[in-house]
Amino acid sequence: MERLRHDDPSQIGPYVTLARLDAESAGRTVPERRYLARDGDGQRTVLVCVPPVGSDPSRWALEAEGARRLSVPGFLNVAEVGGSAGFPWYAAPYTPALPLPAVLAAYGGPLPEDTVRGLGAALARGLAVAHARGVTHAGLSPAAVLVTPGGPLLTCYGAARAGLAGLDPGCLAPEEASGAVPSPAGDLFALGAVLAYAATGHTVPEQSELPPGLRRLVGACLARDPADRPGSAQEPLRELAEPAAAPAGPAVGAASAGDPRLPDVTVFDHSAPPSLPGRVVAALAAQSAALLAAELPVPEQAFAATQKVH
Repeated sequence: MERLRHDDPSQIGPYVTLARLDAESAGRTVPERRYLARDGDGQRTVLVCVPPVGSDPSRWALEAEGARRLSVPGFLNVAEVGGSAGFPWYAAPYTPALPLPAVLAAYGGPLPEDTVRGLGAALARGLAVAHARGVTHAGLSPAAVLVTPGGPLLTCYGAARAGLAGLDPGCLAPEEASGAVPSPAGDLFALGAVLAYAATGHTVPEQSELPPGLRRLVGACLARDPADRPGSAQEPLRELAEPAAAPAGPAVGAASAGDPRLPDVTVFDHSAPPSLPGRVVAALAAQSAALLAAELPVPEQAFAATQKVH
């Protein structure tokens, strides 16, 4: 949660902006501008998003409307879209949330492996549901992951499809960088990049930088050839659901239903929210408290009306 800048909109649709969600330093890797805002009556707080500067607002709006029509567990619940052709926006109900880069900043560095596994399993579960419905997220990156007390939420839906600036290049699959249509295989590449970021602090790590228990999975997801990546999001879900100290098994994608160490995992198993480090929980609580204490700005005209004319 950051102070508004002079060039930030003071109002978006019916919502008065109170703060920026993302740090200014993160602007280059966030494919939309995100604000915490409140309606004029002060009764409803929302996350409201608008296109990044220099992007095509019509393409951004098309993906925002697509997100509104979705109902996928683990995807941000876009409740409202509005605005004009030149300045579209969407809004979602507010819950305390930190972008993944802010989570690492609050923790003081890369996250513990167990936390990475918990977050990754939740993300893989959401992707598995989406892919089973024929939906490709096409925007997964560290900034697109909002960590909440109830688990991570995926935002920035369709950023790669819309060609938006700000998408972390380390999360863009090679075939998509060459112009291919985004696909589930591209989502799995981005999942590997996000896991790598959570575990090391950047999306393109050396194998030696990764915790040993994540090297096989991250390496498979980040394979340049889509055919060498996991066959579906269910495979990373199985891998991440294993305890970190589990002995090495067959390569990702080679597990069989009959392997007793790898029981069939459905997208609804292991659905408890991942546990978060205390410093991250404290940062979420601080954001919520600061937002609760934030007051709506007094409109200038209302102030002027109280002045006496002499």
